[in-house]
Amino acid sequence: QVHLVESGGGLVQPGGSLKLSCVASGFTFTSYPMKWYRQAPGEEREWVATSASITAPGLTRYYADSVKGRFTISRDNAKNTVYLEMNNLKHEDTGVYYCHALDAWGQGTQVTVSS
Repeated sequence: QVHLVESGGGLVQPGGSLKLSCVASGFTFTSYPMKWYRQAPGEEREWVATSASITAPGLTRYYADSVKGRFTISRDNAKNTVYLEMNNLKHEDTGVYYCHALDAWGQGTQVTVSS
């Protein structure tokens, strides 16, 4: 079955950077889009970014307006891994970040932006 394992979260000061990783297994990684979501305390889970499958036409990366220009999603198809590089982090980026593929979710990794 689909298995997703996130890592890379932590505590960072405003303006800092983090890089999250999600290792996937149980499906053909290159054939499916990979997505990052996040959930702040007391809030609904929200979509952050998508990396399209290698067969997708046109644009291959999509971002929520709130992270555009600061976050970069990428994938290493040889390692079945998707990354989320986060720069210029803000307090409002705090939350649990989840990897998503098909109908599966990872366990999440906590990101805390605080001075």
